[in-house]
Amino acid sequence: MFAEAGFPPLSRIRPNATPRRPPRASGFQGRIAEVDLRLLRVFACVAQHGGFAAAELALGKSKSSISIDIAALENRLSMVLCHRGRAGFALTNEGQGVLDATTRLFTDIDLFQQRINDVSGTLSGRFCLYLPDNIQFHGETALLRAIQIFTSRYPAVEMDVRSASTRDVEFAVRNGTATAGITLYPHQQPEMEATALFSERSNLYCGARHPLFDRPEDTIDIAALAEARMISVSDAASSPRWDELRPSMNFAARADNIDSRALLILSGMYVGFLPELFVTQMVQQDRLRHIVFNDLHLVNHFYFLIHPTPENGLMAETFRAILEETC
Repeated sequence: MFAEAGFPPLSRIRPNATPRRPPRASGFQGRIAEVDLRLLRVFACVAQHGGFAAAELALGKSKSSISIDIAALENRLSMVLCHRGRAGFALTNEGQGVLDATTRLFTDIDLFQQRINDVSGTLSGRFCLYLPDNIQFHGETALLRAIQIFTSRYPAVEMDVRSASTRDVEFAVRNGTATAGITLYPHQQPEMEATALFSERSNLYCGARHPLFDRPEDTIDIAALAEARMISVSDAASSPRWDELRPSMNFAARADNIDSRALLILSGMYVGFLPELFVTQMVQQDRLRHIVFNDLHLVNHFYFLIHPTPENGLMAETFRAILEETC
């Protein structure tokens, strides 16, 4: 009777059999939560930097922590977003699609925030400022005063300040990761706007362990400097006197930021240039000596860099105006 009715024979019916679960639906399920936005930001940063290790500095997270976040996002979306392993990092087709959607999502969020700012006449949201890793942070600088004034006037703005190489500062501004950046030598690009801000003077120093530390100033000549092991100098820094001396110098080390240059100089093995304000205390403590040598110094010129868009225009222009007030 059962067979005639289309039912399976009794012998094929298992008692207490667990019913099969329907296949899991792919794609995003439910509403977007704050944790989803956080995971998407991590994913976008990893994709922009081309891998987990490359994104560690930008995110301030370990590679293992980033991997956990990406796995959580993949589980949330029921998709494999990227390949990682010995073959290197690469987005899958689904990952590229999610990245495109994520970029549009955050653009829309920023645009919404911008419209609210325009309607209310106030500023709120996130202001991401990228700074070069060799800028002077110590002492009473124009940048410090600008951040103080900006934050006091617009307390609803979340400041997000990041340090990177000059190249990465420009890259972050160009692709929209940064609201604005400060850089040393902006490349001329039609879509970018660079405003000259301030200059920074750096002098030549040696450490207390260096042979030049106790040597009389009037005996330090070109030959003495040429004999010393010197830390390489960026092409962005210049002065007439330095341009004449550069070909004679013995460049024996590289250090891309101020702290690493100071470390090498304090070792007593190298001479190098450091900003005046940065070294004030170390000079007073006789840990560093300023080598005057006919007022030899370098000058770095800093620029405020933006890529104006409807999403970041008001906030970037507001901060630029304050910076120009303080310079």
